[in-house]
Amino acid sequence: MLEKFAGNPILKPIPGNSWESKCVFNCASFYDEGKVHIVYRATGEDNISRLGYASSRDGFTIDERLPEPIFSPEGKFESHGCEDPRITRINSEYCMFYTAYDGHVAQIGQTTIKVDNFLAKKWQWGKRIYPFPRVNNKDVVLFPEKIKGKWILYHRISPHIWVAYSDDLIHWENSNIVIMPRGNNWEKGKVGAGAPPIKTPRGWLFIYHAKDEANIYRLGLVLVSLDDPEKIIYRSKEPILVPDEEYERKGDVPNVVFTCGAFVKDERLFIHYGGADTVVCVATGKLNELLP
Repeated sequence: MLEKFAGNPILKPIPGNSWESKCVFNCASFYDEGKVHIVYRATGEDNISRLGYASSRDGFTIDERLPEPIFSPEGKFESHGCEDPRITRINSEYCMFYTAYDGHVAQIGQTTIKVDNFLAKKWQWGKRIYPFPRVNNKDVVLFPEKIKGKWILYHRISPHIWVAYSDDLIHWENSNIVIMPRGNNWEKGKVGAGAPPIKTPRGWLFIYHAKDEANIYRLGLVLVSLDDPEKIIYRSKEPILVPDEEYERKGDVPNVVFTCGAFVKDERLFIHYGGADTVVCVATGKLNELLP
């Protein structure tokens, strides 16, 4: 259903940069102000995850890549890394959710940055918040607008996807509702949120990942009701992206395609994803052919 870019992978580790010498993968990606912004996870000699930045005019060719990380671990909750960023624009700020890992518990981290600062590469991030403290919880995506007066969050307490609601983007409630349990054989291990939901006339387009009992990661597609985040309109029976290329089958973690970022540009869906937890790749598809 998706076409993989012939030039994949578009980002690889850089041996000379100690913080990204081993793996670059699992990136937020979004289109804003005429540019595709990629915030990617990287590991190097110390095996601690940090976040780097690259950009592209067309989503395929990397035009800029910064030599230093733009977001690094702080404090005891992040002592072993900041992982798997997802970014949603809310008015004049980008809101970033990520996984804060202390070596034992992988919990949700949350922060913001002013859009103007981000675009100017002034990495003045806001206060770091841990909305579900000390709970093993990952794969968090924020809807870009309120639904019935509430902000909406999808998150993953293994093995299912759950929903939470907020009035202020800080305090979250009703977080004990499962909206997406495991389903088909290729989802038997667990499911988790991929990219932040994208609004379409037919519903919220939501890309998710799933792991089977053989530890193979694939991507699936869901449509969610525009006015009810707990109502699934459509769920793909077959995956839309599978690890069948060498750069997806061989690497730090074999047989993995894993996304944290997707967007629509010129009626085409772009999905940036990690291949084998080692490189960053991109796949695209015509939106009208993907939607049921």
